[in-house]
Amino acid sequence: MASRPYKIHNEQYPYFITANLRFGLPLFCNPSAVTFLLANLEFLRNKRGVKLIAYVIMENHFHAILHGDDLADKISQFKSYSARKIIDSFKMDQHSRWLKRMKRVKPAYKNDQEFQFWEESYHPKQVVGDEMMMQKINYIHQNPVKRGYVDKPEYWRYSSARNYLGEEGLIPVDIFKGRAG
Repeated sequence: MASRPYKIHNEQYPYFITANLRFGLPLFCNPSAVTFLLANLEFLRNKRGVKLIAYVIMENHFHAILHGDDLADKISQFKSYSARKIIDSFKMDQHSRWLKRMKRVKPAYKNDQEFQFWEESYHPKQVVGDEMMMQKINYIHQNPVKRGYVDKPEYWRYSSARNYLGEEGLIPVDIFKGRAG
């Protein structure tokens, strides 16, 4: 049977994921939203047994390379929990503009929720081999440079680029040292 694209079908390998905010809303311009996302990534790594190999958080999406058992379920729970925490934070801080926009972009068929935070997929791509792993890590770290936000990857606060230079990042990561699968 052929594997379907954008599904986690072989947990032996790490996966490059992209999680987009609904309709590109720039909700990660809010530092508290990023703080919740970072804390949840750290929880995923430390308490749920997922290797966090690299990440970057941009204003309206994030990329990561993750590896672990039951990865699809853990990513789904990660996205759901992050959305709930950030929406609750926005309610508490009275960010009504963002809440209104998240309500407006919610699909009509989503009767069980008031807001839509994430796009539904996270586009997992299996990472096979060291060359592909290095290409994905570089892509992640170069994302803010290509967008023109910083001159060097390590200048972007919300990524693992500093970790890969031996410096302390905002959260720990599992540094890739070869043999990706």
